[in-house]
Amino acid sequence: MATDYAGAQYKEYTQMLRERMKELPQYCAEFFRGIENETLVRTRFAYAGDLLLFFKYLTGEVERFKGRGIPSLTLSDLDGVTVTEIEMYLEYISLYADENEREKTNSERAKARKLSAIRSFYKYFIKKEKLQRNSPALVDLPTIREKAIIRLEPDEVANLLDIVESGAGLSERQKEYHQLTRRRDVAILTLFLGTGIRISELVGIDMDDINFSANEFSIIRKGGDQDILVFGDEARAALLDYMLEREGVRALPGHENALFLSLQKKRLTVRAVENLVKKYAQIAVPLKKISPHKLRSTYGTMLYRETGDIYLVADVLGHKDVNTTRKHYAAVSEDRRRLAAKVVKLKKDE
Repeated sequence: MATDYAGAQYKEYTQMLRERMKELPQYCAEFFRGIENETLVRTRFAYAGDLLLFFKYLTGEVERFKGRGIPSLTLSDLDGVTVTEIEMYLEYISLYADENEREKTNSERAKARKLSAIRSFYKYFIKKEKLQRNSPALVDLPTIREKAIIRLEPDEVANLLDIVESGAGLSERQKEYHQLTRRRDVAILTLFLGTGIRISELVGIDMDDINFSANEFSIIRKGGDQDILVFGDEARAALLDYMLEREGVRALPGHENALFLSLQKKRLTVRAVENLVKKYAQIAVPLKKISPHKLRSTYGTMLYRETGDIYLVADVLGHKDVNTTRKHYAAVSEDRRRLAAKVVKLKKDE
């Protein structure tokens, strides 16, 4: 079941978090225990990386901490960090070199996430009365400019699926692989476009998660909750076609139940699916940068245009806050309002 995959992911991230915590001061363990019930383990792992980068900045760039080892930083040290120093940190991570002298950059969105991690850390220890000054809370979050949402139009959706089915436009080398993966790839693209599934949810599907008698399958949502997605006739046909092939494949140990397998007979990874989508999309819509998330947005747009029900779209996509859905489909709402303005006639045409 999908829960097995989620359990494996939990173990993997837990182990990675424990390894990363070895580089941090001991009191960080208290922070991660304190937020365990309200965060996913992969979120805590990301927080650990963000805190590590912040501490590296302090010990490498702030004069009074230079030369100190990160584990030696005390909560009293952190209490003395000023608003200006945190603002300088955000400016620093716009462009810096890591320990291997590789150039690193952070977008405004990435900087906002890193500041949020530091804020959560300070908030926790202020609540525990182990810190007094909350300098991160006084630093403004970077302004994030919304990007134009890229989606496929109906004719582009049809063209993309035709290319996945036929392999048209692929190189000779790619066509050799396409003969081996065609049914799998059609099923994957059809699920993205027919259910709005997230990529992390898709790679976690096991064979016994699918119920063809009810046209549904179980998934593990972004927040860790189990949910049911219903698929239509086109997705049913694509899945059944692939399942006939999949049931004859003997997967490697540990991957026996995975629905989508690589040619190495292992569960497909997120990166592999991203590359798969990119390969076909570059042929179908070369002027658009299409990712699995863009396919999810395409499904949401088609569903909203057909139903006009923003709450239904939010429910199917697994958005916990309908305002998130409104933000992504505001342009579609505007289209409908303009249509309404044209439909109502105050005077009959002569």
